[in-house]
Amino acid sequence: MIKRFIVILLLSLTVTTTIWAADNQPTTVKKERNHIRAGNSLYNKKRYAEAEVEYRKALQVAPQSAIAQFNLATTLLKQGGGAASQDDKNNPVNQAAEILTNLAKNAPTKSLRSKANYDLGNLAYSSQDYGQAVELYKQALREDPSDDQARYNLRLAQLKLKQQQQQQQNKDQNKDKQNQDKDKKDQDKDKDKDKQDQDKKDQDKQNQDKQNQDKQNQDQQKQQQQQQQQGGMSQQNAEQVLKTMQNQENATQQRINAERAQQERRERARTNRKW
Repeated sequence: MIKRFIVILLLSLTVTTTIWAADNQPTTVKKERNHIRAGNSLYNKKRYAEAEVEYRKALQVAPQSAIAQFNLATTLLKQGGGAASQDDKNNPVNQAAEILTNLAKNAPTKSLRSKANYDLGNLAYSSQDYGQAVELYKQALREDPSDDQARYNLRLAQLKLKQQQQQQQNKDQNKDKQNQDKDKKDQDKDKDKDKQDQDKKDQDKQNQDKQNQDKQNQDQQKQQQQQQQQGGMSQQNAEQVLKTMQNQENATQQRINAERAQQERRERARTNRKW
């Protein structure tokens, strides 16, 4: 956490011609100055709420007083204790930020504009908005190039911004890698499913071929039994039996070859799979 660089301004007040006292001093300026001095005294004693009251009284007398506005913002920051949600208009930090934003653009002196930008930079830094903090510190230095504290904070903000950008880049790269790994996993899953479907089709075909072969064997056995009951087998029947037996042997050999080929495909698939 960067220690805020607080400046309570005790500059010469702009003369506002309103009601003049008997001693020819403007009453408005005198009251404004007295309230600011009282607020400064309370601020130095860390009685920030009471100091706020005095600065607001000064602004009631002289609403355009840039010094009273800046000191009020400084006191509000002390009471706020850190960054706040931008939607909370009653939060002292947001009130201070609004005052400082106006001063950063419209304060009558470069010194005051520089300090307003500097404090806004500290608020951005506390919110981890390092890019905004960098720009605000740069603006503070444009208004007052001699502000070494703003220059130091600028370096810190630039370093934090670089780290933040690197972390975001690493996060994006990790996310891309996770997406790639998921896509590859899905592809492997689809390949496994396709292989399982093909294996099931091959197994179903083998089962059907086996059922057909079994039925053919049963029909052949039945035919042989009928021929034996009729007292023998003719030459034509004998040739038919031999031909049937040969077909059975060929079908059995084909089935064995098919099973062997399927087993080899499975072995190749297991060998080629990347684990």
